[in-house]
Amino acid sequence: MISNRPSIYLAGPLFSPQERQWNVLLRDSLTGFADVYLPQEDGSLLVDLVASGMSLEEAKSSIFSADIRAIDRCDILMIVMDGRVIDEGACFELGYAYSRGKICVGIKTDVRSLLPVGDNPMIDCALRKIFRDIDSACDWIRRRQWEQH
Repeated sequence: MISNRPSIYLAGPLFSPQERQWNVLLRDSLTGFADVYLPQEDGSLLVDLVASGMSLEEAKSSIFSADIRAIDRCDILMIVMDGRVIDEGACFELGYAYSRGKICVGIKTDVRSLLPVGDNPMIDCALRKIFRDIDSACDWIRRRQWEQH
């Protein structure tokens, strides 16, 4: 059951400084209405774990386990869909969240798509809603519109 303040798992690419900055902006905008798990800050980055001395296999396993636990605890998974192709890790997270019965939504501020008819139906059909900007995503969370379905 969704509490008074929903928890959101923010799934998206986190490999460039620009991707991480966008994720932080999105997280900061949503925190007025929800608790947001941002893997790049609330979890770990592979390069940081390996640099700290952890083996590559241990680092991968640690990140995988932590992110799965965070998805299991969330009410909503929000996937960043910008780019011609959606980040493959975020796609896995979406599929996992969908299979666990989580509310799944997307944010896509970019018109690019791999297919001429839009995004892959395995992504689109898993999403309850796709937002075109941060303000509409925040408004949806604030108004708790997912509870009406």
